[in-house]
Amino acid sequence: MGAPFDFSFMLSFLPKLLSTLGVTLLIVAGSLLMGMIVGFLIALPRLYLIPVLNTFSKVYISFFRGTPILIQLFLFYYGLPEILKLVHIDMSRAPVLVFVILTYGLHTGAFMSEMIRASVTAVDRGQVEAAYAMGMKGHQAFARIVLPQALVIAVPVFSNMVIALLKDTSLAFTLGLMEMTGKAQTLGSITQHFIEAYLALAIIYLIISFTLEKSLLLAEKRLMRHELQDTPVRRRFWIHKKLSYRRMIAGMGPKKGGAEL
Repeated sequence: MGAPFDFSFMLSFLPKLLSTLGVTLLIVAGSLLMGMIVGFLIALPRLYLIPVLNTFSKVYISFFRGTPILIQLFLFYYGLPEILKLVHIDMSRAPVLVFVILTYGLHTGAFMSEMIRASVTAVDRGQVEAAYAMGMKGHQAFARIVLPQALVIAVPVFSNMVIALLKDTSLAFTLGLMEMTGKAQTLGSITQHFIEAYLALAIIYLIISFTLEKSLLLAEKRLMRHELQDTPVRRRFWIHKKLSYRRMIAGMGPKKGGAEL
């Protein structure tokens, strides 16, 4: 059992935890950047149905979506250096942060690829054909017709993905990385005030998640500003459309009748 609850300890823990906030945000930013690049590359074979690469993409997505992120962290941290030794590459002295961002980036890339594929295929194929009939080329149709609509569809899912990634970074301390959760565990062990440490940690995560959610919601509203005027009809339309997008992307089922690049 820890020491009796003391509110003053929780207040004193807040600035100490915030001192490691930069590490947590670095993991999130690095993982998102890597995830976007990997997700785009993995989504292309599925959109174009390239035989061998399409199979590789499916296996990649199945692995990273079907295994716990904690297991992936251990596999990359302990297994990757051993594999690279076979080709005479020594990563034994690489910072833990490198393995953490690599793992989270590849993990995020699997979800990003499905988000990209589902968002693009959700755009009506007839609009693309109409663009071709007007004389647009492939890249023009994608930039002017597919991309704006796909972004609107993707933003709610992207928002959930960013917040989920932020919370998943709390597992990075299992590799000895001193981010916010690792700092909270250390403070709790030293003072025996575990409740205060984790309560302060929860408050910080809640504030950051709320800020990210509101910021991405503003981005979504800006992308949808040309849909309808601000009326009760628009609000009902907006809610219905958002729920439809969330159900569509949550299902991540086989595409049918969607737009192609």
